[in-house]
Amino acid sequence: MLLVLCVDLDDDLGRKTGIDTPVVGRDAVSDAAVALATADPEDSDVNVMFQGVHVVDELRASESEEVEVAAVTGVQGSEVRATREVGEEVDTVLAGLSTGESVRAIVITDGAQDESVLPVIRSRVPIDSVRRVVVRQAQNLESMYYTVKQVLDDPETRGTLLVPLGILLLIYPFVTIATFFEVPGAAVIGLISALLGLYTLFRGLGLESTVDEVAERVRSVLYTGRVTIITYVVAAALLIVGGAEGVETLRTVESGVSGPPSAVTVLAALVNGSIRWFAAAGITSSLGQVTDECLADEFKWRYLNAPFYVVAIAIVLYAVSGFLLPPATGITSFTLTDLAVALTAGTLLGVLSTLAFAIAESRYPTADPA
Repeated sequence: MLLVLCVDLDDDLGRKTGIDTPVVGRDAVSDAAVALATADPEDSDVNVMFQGVHVVDELRASESEEVEVAAVTGVQGSEVRATREVGEEVDTVLAGLSTGESVRAIVITDGAQDESVLPVIRSRVPIDSVRRVVVRQAQNLESMYYTVKQVLDDPETRGTLLVPLGILLLIYPFVTIATFFEVPGAAVIGLISALLGLYTLFRGLGLESTVDEVAERVRSVLYTGRVTIITYVVAAALLIVGGAEGVETLRTVESGVSGPPSAVTVLAALVNGSIRWFAAAGITSSLGQVTDECLADEFKWRYLNAPFYVVAIAIVLYAVSGFLLPPATGITSFTLTDLAVALTAGTLLGVLSTLAFAIAESRYPTADPA
């Protein structure tokens, strides 16, 4: 048996005509559709019931099995209650059918919102097809509204669409406020444009998850009291100072030589002036990491290699850059002998530290080998 179900989720039929639902039978559904059309000619549920009557007439003419039509309604205001009410009325319709055959349903709605009850109907009776009745003069209007409503209800999609729109709408008020403080409007527009561009770039490259992970990691470091957060800040400050010292060394070299310096001289000056500060930053950060490993009972002797490696590399780079620099006031130049001694010292420092901590690890293991 085929059951044609006309769904009215917000109960326009009952509220506007006073007809008790569910309405079962071709003539009863046709009369209910006429009554609703008389009460409200613009209601789209009128078309749903007339479509149900039309489908029944077609099926009875072409199918040999029994066909029946029913109109079921929900309630206004609450989608959950409306869905539950539709399910109960479907149960009433199925209980009233005097047939020994299995029942299959054809559901007729007037839009995507009414189709939210399909899982409830499907849990009670198999659904052969779903037909949506759309008035030609307003084609897809309700479906578009419901789709937009669903998009705005989704937090991720809502943020993607509304955040850039909100930034654009704030341009005019921000420019207006800036004029009271004698701030150029172009500066405000440029700042907002930069924010919008960064937001779009982050969304386009999918970097928001990376930013969230970094923020979570920083928050975890702050809350767990790790020493590295302090040493990293100090190391960053040392790197800035080292960069400034490298530039100052380059200026000293430029003032002490005739003509523009070569690319090798520029690089050597930058390295020579900054390498000591960079080495201090590396030692500071590595010592902070070692301290955290000790506090977490995960210390291993080989972790102490890092500061010595940093010192060895700094010695080598300082000597090489000093050897490449031309003689100038305020600049320490290295001879070939000095360079050889520095290279040997850096190599020995790295090798000896590796051997020493490897021996210490073997004699005084800090972790279970298993």
